[in-house]
Amino acid sequence: MKTREEAIAYGLSFPGAYQEAPFHDDNWQLVRVQGSKKAFLWTYERNGCINLNVKVDAEWRDFWRNAYDSVIPGWHQNKDHWNTIILDGTVPDHEIKRMIAESYDLVTASPSKRIYEAVQKIPRGKVATYGQIAELAGDKKMARAVGNALHKNPDPDGIPCYRVVNAKGELSGEFAFGGAGAQAKLLKADGIEVKDGRVDLKKYGM
Repeated sequence: MKTREEAIAYGLSFPGAYQEAPFHDDNWQLVRVQGSKKAFLWTYERNGCINLNVKVDAEWRDFWRNAYDSVIPGWHQNKDHWNTIILDGTVPDHEIKRMIAESYDLVTASPSKRIYEAVQKIPRGKVATYGQIAELAGDKKMARAVGNALHKNPDPDGIPCYRVVNAKGELSGEFAFGGAGAQAKLLKADGIEVKDGRVDLKKYGM
């Protein structure tokens, strides 16, 4: 990810997000959330590169800054709560998306973070249903939100969304995990038997 357009397009993929240029300066393009109007993604060009300002949890702030030279304290914003990502090609796309997603969660109190934490609790060799993940995340009624969050999984390697199936044990759409049959292959690698696109919940359910 090196362009403003890519970053804004990802920001606009979240529920209630909209774009605005509030400073009468087209160099500053923000992505806000409807209702509160809080911005979770600031984009601007500086020193020949597109920069993104994202809100960050205190426990992750220094982790990101130490992990990548191109993640620095928020420029022109509170440096305790914001980081700047310089889009110079050195920060992997999935990490940029993860930081944008976390920023969105922080300004919206979105349940996505709780959903991802719940998915990480599914042990190898087991699966969980959307309803189970919703309940683990604090609200058994938000199974649809679980599906939306997993579709936007910012860290597929760390958040094993392929271990989530529907209430009948059926797998997700063919291309939900990068290609036809990908979810089945990942589950089989975990030692889980997939038969006719379905997992036996009595045997493999969490």
